[in-house]
Amino acid sequence: MNNATSPSLLERRGAIRQLEGQVTGCAIARDSQQVAFATGEGDVVVASRADWGRSDAWDVTTVHDGAILAIAPDAAETGFLTGGDDNALRRTAADGSVSDLVQGRRWIEHITTWSNGKDGVIAFASGKQVELRDATGHTTLKVLEHPSTVSGIVFDAKGKRIAASHYNGASMWFVQAKVDTVRPLEWKGSHIGIAIHPAGEALVTSMQESELHGWRLSDGHNMRMSGYPSKVQSMAFTRNGKWLVTSGADTIVMWPFFGGGPMGKPPVEAGGIPGVICTRIACHPVHDIVAAGFADGSVLMADTAAQRILPVCMAGGGPVSTLAFSPDGCALAFGTEDGRAAVVDLSAR
Repeated sequence: MNNATSPSLLERRGAIRQLEGQVTGCAIARDSQQVAFATGEGDVVVASRADWGRSDAWDVTTVHDGAILAIAPDAAETGFLTGGDDNALRRTAADGSVSDLVQGRRWIEHITTWSNGKDGVIAFASGKQVELRDATGHTTLKVLEHPSTVSGIVFDAKGKRIAASHYNGASMWFVQAKVDTVRPLEWKGSHIGIAIHPAGEALVTSMQESELHGWRLSDGHNMRMSGYPSKVQSMAFTRNGKWLVTSGADTIVMWPFFGGGPMGKPPVEAGGIPGVICTRIACHPVHDIVAAGFADGSVLMADTAAQRILPVCMAGGGPVSTLAFSPDGCALAFGTEDGRAAVVDLSAR
């Protein structure tokens, strides 16, 4: 290695492993002790905290017969849930044991969970339906029907509401309602992803037309955010809800959700790689830091307040396909379309 180039953050504080097949997702357990990567080959690769620097110690288990389409931390403190094109929803426990929760008739394409440490809810989408289950995963609480195939699901911060994106808009429901009445949020077109403001002030969807659409939840007022050169595949609000951070350009795009924004306000651009599209973003749970993965395999971290950039890893391994911070903020995990999986230990040393 050339001494002129200082080692990347990944080389200094992390590990990387080449997997079979695309990395289709990664998730980090609620107790922040395990990172799990899902692959297009049906494998779940688990890196325990003690082994974040030793990728040869990561456990590989074949969990699905076919591609894994969704992965999420379990509603419990440990473990993971995965959904696949084998129509199954499975749980991988912290000890590596795998159990079946659902064997359905349709692909399970989206999973999200909510927990406050005492109670938890599991939600998963297949076709037009979103099913809610209790934290055990065995009791169905309700099944919510949508007008078309669900393209994304999200709980609000308190776990009181769940929202789903689909063709011509989004639908919002109360989780505990005795009678399920939908709040329809309508906007013509194909909506492909969804995010909700941490304080519940707004709901935003990404669209096939390379733009975002939002609704102010207090009054249903429409918000349009456009100007992207490519489709927004990844978006998230910062921890305090000040910014909505998105992929879709060759910079990290941040829309202001304060001072009356985002309407009539341009987005801020927080670093990037000229001519290389950002494919995935993640927001740090504790600090004003954003991670971004790019189409060439590069990963950066940006300080949203000070506009400082920290390179995490150099190009390679195909486009970044998944990116996540641990709940305690001590790990950043990412994977690529060509099967590279990596964990960086961000804890103080």
